[in-house]
Amino acid sequence: MSRRKLGSFLARPGEVEQQWYVVDATDQILGRLATKIALILMGKHRPTYTPHVDTGEFVVVTNAHKVHVTGRKADTMSYARYSYHPGGYKEIPYKRVLERHPDRIVREAVRRMLPKNALGRRMLKKLKVYAADTHPHAAQQPSPLPL
Repeated sequence: MSRRKLGSFLARPGEVEQQWYVVDATDQILGRLATKIALILMGKHRPTYTPHVDTGEFVVVTNAHKVHVTGRKADTMSYARYSYHPGGYKEIPYKRVLERHPDRIVREAVRRMLPKNALGRRMLKKLKVYAADTHPHAAQQPSPLPL
């Protein structure tokens, strides 16, 4: 009788085929949207998820300026900036960031849910966020991601 050694599947870098998804952020709640995007970027939706390998997909988010927050977060939430010079710390209110750079709101929410290491920074590069409803990634033929 032959004995077969049982083991778990571990994905290897370069073996994972990555797809492109497009997400419409219109009337979505920011935190709930960010958690779903973070899971897709990490690859936790796949049965072949491996923690030390980037098994996630590319995600394109459109209409980032139409995202919502619940409660009084729109009045109380702020984003920290630091210029690395003395006295260079600033806190920018949510409403001003939403007016000027709405893509940063979604990107920051997702960034905070990814691993805080080099792999997490690589995963974040696969996130493309646009304030308008158009994007330049039509050649990748992204499929809509149902949320």
